[in-house]
Amino acid sequence: MTIRRIVPDLTTKSQESMAENRDFYGLLGFEEVMNQGWVMTLASPSNPCAQVSFLTHEATAPVVPDLSVEVEDVDAVYAQVRASGAEIVHDLRDEEWGVRRFFVRDPEGRVVNVLGHRRPS
Repeated sequence: MTIRRIVPDLTTKSQESMAENRDFYGLLGFEEVMNQGWVMTLASPSNPCAQVSFLTHEATAPVVPDLSVEVEDVDAVYAQVRASGAEIVHDLRDEEWGVRRFFVRDPEGRVVNVLGHRRPS
């Protein structure tokens, strides 16, 4: 199993708060690399896998995740997680913004967004 990146997902109050966080984390060298209004990701220009995301809510899932883990083969990871009996919070699905993902609850109750980028057909 190959992990491509891990991103903390931080809940924020509003789009105004997202802008404040963008400005603050910009002081640390982060730049905005994605913004869909409800979710914004900042990354290091010199190390694009060093990221943090801010979410006002979740567009298609019942809960905002605590952490996102991008993997090479999300279908294989999903099968392994289901077989383990872990709680699936959000079933495996393709999202309109180009990822395939599911959410699982870890032993401490945190929600992990496990995703892979879909390849163009």
